[in-house]
Amino acid sequence: MTPAPQPPAPRREPFEHREHGVPRPDPYRWMAGTTTEVLDHLAAERGFYDSSTAHLHSLVTTLRAEMGSRVPEADVSPPSRRPRCSYYNRQLAGSDYGQLVREINGPDPGSKPISLPDGASTDGFRNGPVTGENAEVLLDIDALADESGYLDVGLSIVSPDEDLLAYSVDTSGEEVFTLRFRDLRTGRDLEEVVGRSYYSGAWSADSSWFFYTVHDEAYRPYEVWRHRIGTPVEEDVLVLSEPDQHFEVQVRGTRTGDLVVLWSESNTTSECWVVDAHDVGRGPWSVGGRRHGVRYHAEHRRLPDGRQDLLVVTDDDAVELRLMTAPVPDGADQDHTAWTEARPASGSTRLLRADAFAAGVVLTLRDRGAQVLELVPHDDLAAAQGGGRVESDFPGGDVSLASSPLYDGGLVMVRDDAWLHPAACRAWELGTGALETVWRQEAPGYDPEQYVTERRTFPAPDGTGVPALVMRHRDTPLDGTAPALLYGYGSYEAVFEPEWDPALPSLLDRGMVYVFTHLRGGGEMGRRRYLDGKLAHKQHTFDDHIAVADGLAREGLVDGDRIATRGLSAGGLLQGAVLGQRPDRWRAVVAEVPFVDVVTTMFDAETPLTVTEWEEWGDPRRREEFDWMLAYSPYENLPPAGGRPDLLVTGAVHDPRVMVREPAKWVAALRATDPDWGPRCLFRVETGAGAHVGPSGRYGHLAYEAEVLAWVLDRLGVA
Repeated sequence: MTPAPQPPAPRREPFEHREHGVPRPDPYRWMAGTTTEVLDHLAAERGFYDSSTAHLHSLVTTLRAEMGSRVPEADVSPPSRRPRCSYYNRQLAGSDYGQLVREINGPDPGSKPISLPDGASTDGFRNGPVTGENAEVLLDIDALADESGYLDVGLSIVSPDEDLLAYSVDTSGEEVFTLRFRDLRTGRDLEEVVGRSYYSGAWSADSSWFFYTVHDEAYRPYEVWRHRIGTPVEEDVLVLSEPDQHFEVQVRGTRTGDLVVLWSESNTTSECWVVDAHDVGRGPWSVGGRRHGVRYHAEHRRLPDGRQDLLVVTDDDAVELRLMTAPVPDGADQDHTAWTEARPASGSTRLLRADAFAAGVVLTLRDRGAQVLELVPHDDLAAAQGGGRVESDFPGGDVSLASSPLYDGGLVMVRDDAWLHPAACRAWELGTGALETVWRQEAPGYDPEQYVTERRTFPAPDGTGVPALVMRHRDTPLDGTAPALLYGYGSYEAVFEPEWDPALPSLLDRGMVYVFTHLRGGGEMGRRRYLDGKLAHKQHTFDDHIAVADGLAREGLVDGDRIATRGLSAGGLLQGAVLGQRPDRWRAVVAEVPFVDVVTTMFDAETPLTVTEWEEWGDPRRREEFDWMLAYSPYENLPPAGGRPDLLVTGAVHDPRVMVREPAKWVAALRATDPDWGPRCLFRVETGAGAHVGPSGRYGHLAYEAEVLAWVLDRLGVA
């Protein structure tokens, strides 16, 4: 009989941190960096994972086939209409990344989305590949892939005159993007290339300048530059530099085309500036200055009488945010005393953003856990649903404003997403309030009516109700017999917006229950709930996730002995914490790229993104905040030996957000403290190109999902 594979046994090297007089042993500190020894160890970990999961290959193959069958071989995205052309993404059969395509608009430029040739349906936009003679391929993304096996497009922005395309590409997973410019009249890239850029960008009104961001060696976007098309990049002009390491900068154009907005933001504070898009040398000028603890964003609008101003969404004296108006600064900075309140904060509804159009202002709100849209008139921004309200048609769904770049267009596009319903887009006529479905996402062979989504609430130890979306096949009873997989995040006020997942039915069809937890620290239930799950209150995030699992078992809804839990990044920290605090609760844990060496990383200002994170987690140089983090940091709070659940951990050598040393050290420490359990702890590490969220491409990522879900099914004993 072939002996079972054994996990790597990395060496232990005596080392002890001692901050605030508190000793913290760290025998795997040597794993920091990418020495030959570290890389060899990671390769051994990947080999152990591969050999330990070899028995799952048949199931992985089956799952990949099932998931792939729900993805149409050829597909198109909803259209984004601009003055000359309408733009969309097209997937062809066998394509992993697809193409950016456009078509010339028809004779009615102001109202209706395009109707594509070759089988166009009566709803104005059809599903399936575009093969009409009018389709023009602007960017074949598959053709950009190289031998690394990884590809990510950071931005693709068409110029106002629609003759140029700015696009950026990363082929390592490190989020360092090479920025290029393509002449859409010839289809050729221009000679100038920006070797290091980040995600955001904006064009000047005359299409001759492009604004872009650059990140430093700590991967913090800290500068905004502008490039003049047709000139060497060495002549690019620095527009804004942010010296404070707590802040990151971004840049975008406005829908009016008249301004470029720059902003610098930390976890608690922000400042916005504007540049005249018609004369890029005019500005940047501050919209409201910078005050610690106040965040705001600005949107430009042109009023019917010809005046212009800015809409400012801010948390200034408003926990759930309020809407202000402000003059457009011209020639000098201004501060917040120039603002005027236009819509006061609500006690229960979170204001997320305001988008201005000629016909009114579309507000994005989070109301009782769901994202909704409301239209208000320019002359009454405080109106309650003055021009209508759009909610999701799907259980547990959210609506959002899809790409709608025309300020004067009569229609905007509304996207409707849910976990168990393929997405749909509706054209919203702002003048009349009429809604028309113009696009539906294809999911071959999938019937959403076979699945059920319910919202349930479970009490946390302090009495706070914790909402959760509970999803299942309609034939799976909630009678305590079904196994369950929980997914949680709960940080940064982030919301994992529901999105059709072709992998999820493969779980539910096997009798699993899938539960998405809405934890304090996340943004699903508004900003107050976020503030109650960060810094000194971080333990609430972990309590909430455990409370949902305990509630599901206590109420006899699922099999309490077969509950698994999963999360990524800060959600991986969640998994490490609940593993350490309640190992008895879980049959299996999936911790993807987990942030688990919290205290050590937060002390290291040279680690990418650390300084910008102090306002989310705390600054351990302060004793009180050190104590917060030390109390839950998974690396310092390992579960007792014996009785641990099975554990799958992931990581990536090129991940710039969670250094691979964190999961590597944690896995080594866990195995060393429970050697008998050690073989049940697997570390799936990407040793080549690979990113924070796993492999790239629609098929590559499905293959990864098949691996993870096969392991979960196996560990829960699901046939």
